[in-house]
Amino acid sequence: MALPLSPPVQPMLATAVDAIPTDSDLVFEPKWDGYRCLVFRDGDDITLQSRSGKPLDRYFPEVVAALKRTLPDRIVVDGELVVAKDDKLDFDALSERIHPAASRIRLLAESTPASFVAFDLLAVDDDVLLDVPCVDRRARLEKAITPGDSLYLTPATTDADLAAQWFGLFEGAGLDGVIGKPAGSGYQPGKRVMVKVKHARTAECVVAGLRWHKNTEPGTAVGSLLLGLHDDRGVLNHVGVVGSFKAAERRALAAEFTSSIVAADHPWLVEPDGRRLPGEINRWRSAQADWVPVRPERVLEIAYSQTEGQEPVRLRHNGQFRRWRPDRTPESCRYDQLDRPARYDVDSVLRGEVRPA
Repeated sequence: MALPLSPPVQPMLATAVDAIPTDSDLVFEPKWDGYRCLVFRDGDDITLQSRSGKPLDRYFPEVVAALKRTLPDRIVVDGELVVAKDDKLDFDALSERIHPAASRIRLLAESTPASFVAFDLLAVDDDVLLDVPCVDRRARLEKAITPGDSLYLTPATTDADLAAQWFGLFEGAGLDGVIGKPAGSGYQPGKRVMVKVKHARTAECVVAGLRWHKNTEPGTAVGSLLLGLHDDRGVLNHVGVVGSFKAAERRALAAEFTSSIVAADHPWLVEPDGRRLPGEINRWRSAQADWVPVRPERVLEIAYSQTEGQEPVRLRHNGQFRRWRPDRTPESCRYDQLDRPARYDVDSVLRGEVRPA
């Protein structure tokens, strides 16, 4: 490539904050729930680079083809690959695209095509824009690209109140929160100069299993606790895990749960009957993952950001331990406590509009 910037280039990163800042000079954008992607185009030569620096071209051939039709001939753009399905972003459908079989990728490219949402401009023609302030890069980006044909330009604002509205409204379209970029700052690859505000919630879950810590003798330290929630039928489904315990806490949990380990008469050891079970074989795992069943008696409270998948849903990310809840019964831990955002039309967000679904 004869570009002033060549892959790999580390994307600029963000630090999590608890609330949308109102006392800083920031450019706010929606936080898209997809795959971070830097696009390098030099004529017919296009590279889609992941956050880790690996090429994504083979997994998204329809995006490569669309960007050849829409992007300027010589440009480097930062953005996000997303899949929209049923009026919202679908991270599961996006993840299915990372598949070893070319035939499967072609099929999914037709049935669940991905799009590229541009949100920053790193270079155009012979100009490198890394040292250009964010507000000026945004103006150059708006002039450089014309949205359409699977190419979108993310909404942006300097109004913190409007960003707060986006934070609430756009979650119903599957978005992940809000990003804030210093208005006068350049693009700093690999540096956490942006801020991000993500949705956080709490839920009470049943502890129904555990995994031993991988670096210790089984039975001496807990690696993670497996969490369950009951559906409307009263069936206990695996919803996710909680981990990130300190070493002393891992050993204490192992001692506490040893007497609760069971070998039979456990809801996750019977026929699935449509329930979600831990350690199931999927496209990432070719064999059943090991886990240890414990009597589903104890309840804990977790913080979580969002859920994913079809009913019964699961936690998108590992839960964060908050506290034990001895006042709650296992039967009271149900899916209906999960906060479900109001639905919102993702196409409106992609077009930069604010319109209820």
